[in-house]
Amino acid sequence: MTGRLSLVLTTLLACSALSLVNAQYQARRLFIEIERAQAVTRQLEIEWSQLQLDQSTLGKHARIEANARRDLNMVPLTPARTQYITGEAK
Repeated sequence: MTGRLSLVLTTLLACSALSLVNAQYQARRLFIEIERAQAVTRQLEIEWSQLQLDQSTLGKHARIEANARRDLNMVPLTPARTQYITGEAK
């Protein structure tokens, strides 16, 4: 009887030890996955900041006006160049 009890306890102890090893392995794997996700998050935050800076730079009125003058040959509107269209009354 004592031999059988020892065998059962030894088997339970071995299963418990294997379960502990498996749990530690899973915890390490999940920790590595979290670290990778955090690194990706940091990189995306950096890219987002750069895109916001680019958007604010590209959207400035002076830059838009300079591009319109250079690329589209546009000139500012003056009262001398303004034409008013009036509708005829019926």
